Amino acid sequence: MRKRAKPPGEFSVSVFRFGPVERTIRASAHIALALGVFSLVQGLGTPAALAAEEGAPKERSIPVLDELTVTTTGFGTRRATHTGNISRITGNEAGFIAPRQPAEALNRLPGLGIQQGSGAEHLTAIRSPVLTGGAGAGSFLYLEDGVPMRAAGFANVNAMMEAMDEVSGGIEVVRGPGGARYGSNAEHGLINFLSRPPVPGGDAELTLSYGSYDRYKATGTASRTASGPDNTTHGFRGSFSILDDGGFRANSGLEQQKGRFRYDFDAPDTRIAATLTAINTNQETAGYASSYTDPAIYKNNADPDAYRDAWALRAAVRMERDISDDLMLVLTPYARKNEMNFLMHFLPGTPVEKNGHWSGGLLSSLVMDIDGGHSVIFGFDAEYTDGWLSEIQSGPTAGTPPNELPQGVHYDYDVKALVLAPYIHSEWQLAPKTLFTAGLRFEYTRYDYTNNAPNGITGRFLRIPSRVDEFNDVTPKIGLLHEFNDAVTGYVNVARGSRAPQTTDLYRLQRLQVPGEAKSETLDSIEIGARGDWQGIFYETNLFYMQKKDYYFRDANGFNVSSGKTNHAGIELELAAALGAGFDIAAAGTYAHHTYAFDNVAGSEIIRDGDDVDTAPRTLANVRLGYTLPDGKLRTELEWVHVGSYWMDASNSAKYDGHDIFNLRLDYALAEHVTLFGKLTNIFDKRYADRADVGFGGPRYFPGEDRGLMVGTALRF
Repeated sequence: MRKRAKPPGEFSVSVFRFGPVERTIRASAHIALALGVFSLVQGLGTPAALAAEEGAPKERSIPVLDELTVTTTGFGTRRATHTGNISRITGNEAGFIAPRQPAEALNRLPGLGIQQGSGAEHLTAIRSPVLTGGAGAGSFLYLEDGVPMRAAGFANVNAMMEAMDEVSGGIEVVRGPGGARYGSNAEHGLINFLSRPPVPGGDAELTLSYGSYDRYKATGTASRTASGPDNTTHGFRGSFSILDDGGFRANSGLEQQKGRFRYDFDAPDTRIAATLTAINTNQETAGYASSYTDPAIYKNNADPDAYRDAWALRAAVRMERDISDDLMLVLTPYARKNEMNFLMHFLPGTPVEKNGHWSGGLLSSLVMDIDGGHSVIFGFDAEYTDGWLSEIQSGPTAGTPPNELPQGVHYDYDVKALVLAPYIHSEWQLAPKTLFTAGLRFEYTRYDYTNNAPNGITGRFLRIPSRVDEFNDVTPKIGLLHEFNDAVTGYVNVARGSRAPQTTDLYRLQRLQVPGEAKSETLDSIEIGARGDWQGIFYETNLFYMQKKDYYFRDANGFNVSSGKTNHAGIELELAAALGAGFDIAAAGTYAHHTYAFDNVAGSEIIRDGDDVDTAPRTLANVRLGYTLPDGKLRTELEWVHVGSYWMDASNSAKYDGHDIFNLRLDYALAEHVTLFGKLTNIFDKRYADRADVGFGGPRYFPGEDRGLMVGTALRF
């Protein structure tokens, strides 16, 4: 068994995989470490009952119109007055779900279809097809407390492996273009992972679980608050998560360690929230399988040497200062560093890619409240990034002419990037129940690229000379919201999303491409929606239509297309209601049609105007039937997950039939501070594919897991 060099700064201790005995020893060590850290962190606090949001997740969190969201403006905003769609998974609900990966929780929301790959790998869809490559990395914005987790041009298609969702203050999702406060990558949508704040009186929690496929997990968090002079308070929270996953398939597995420290300061005219987050991932990757129904194929791993190692470190400090009663200054300096090293098992020749970047920036805004209920935010964001990437193939490519996918260096380059973005976001109270919003963002992006390999063509790879590229993007947004009555609030939202090309779009070229042909991608969107509480039923529904141009993607022949166009239309529904006698129901459903709006007839894969975009199921649904005992000690939930059929290739020649999966979760308060929980996934042992597509001449799949069981206990004080 090989040993891999760990990236600089990596703090993982797991590299070897010797089998069940070694795994049990290592898992025991992880749990012992978790208990030790928990004891240490708990010492910071005083035992106290958790606040409702942070407590044991025994009660169903039915959304209400008065619940506060922070993604809209950065401050607490009633969901009822959000001009446009927004969905939220509370920290309480996330704790009950106990997701193996974030997709398990996020796919409960309308418009989302995240496909899970091996380990922490995944591909995202938010009001879109499932996107790959630079499109998959750059079309969605992933935030931690409103700060992007990665630099805009250096996004990661597996971005959520760098999120710490295990100890959560909630997750908020906006589908379609984000508001003027958010720039590149907030095109098809954004996901904001909220850290859990300290709570008055302090709290402590330790969760241990074990599941099928040798899956061990330990999470812990503790906080305390203290009063200072002059009506000030200080809050501290430390959190950690340790995962050791044996893997569903042969020669696979995942180990992750995550930690976060948060400090809050509150004074009469000043508020500060500072976070430091560290993430480490070591993965033995299972590649595509040629079948998802034959156990002899889907349980094996045709790429036993595939791996992915990555680490990320982020720090941010949000400072709010009241200048006067109606004027506030908000400054958020931040810094981040990450590196990744992985075998590209999905490509012939299986080259090794190494990439990383460090970056720092400042989010700044001046918030003005104006008489009459109006408000204006003037903002300016600035960010600098220093990144690098190399792709090296160690041996010849079997079955391919040597001059096509040659051995040796494919790419080796550095990119320094600068992003400057002034913006304005305004809200105007036209009438007591009518709100108009308008915003405008200008974003300047500059890439300074340096090629460290010989210029020219090697095989199918084009290495271009060093150069500078600049992009200017303008994204306007307007919206109108009206509260008709308690049962109906309607809104119309018109927005443009845009993103400068990813650095890989610009500098990882193929031999038939022309340098500089990639343009900023734009997406124009209109949505009409309504939300409310009708006879005890919470609902939000909307219709949307979007047009995207300069869509940049890689076709089946391995070449990049720089001028694609697509159309997207659909309807989304989210609802929740108490049924009586302890029962409740919640559901999310989507019907959407994603089509190509151009022809591409070169090569073996023909794209026709009006054809469905590949990997774009028209129907997605998630329905949960829950039951809670009258005393609140037990909560159980039956979940139905539906994914409709979709074309596996752009030429619409091969189709995946879709699937329906059922899961069962249970949470029981054994004692005042002790909770037992568990879940049974894929109850009927359905054979399905998490992902299905066509590549290199045939169908390929990431098989979904067989029936699985997870049990655990949570200690809360």
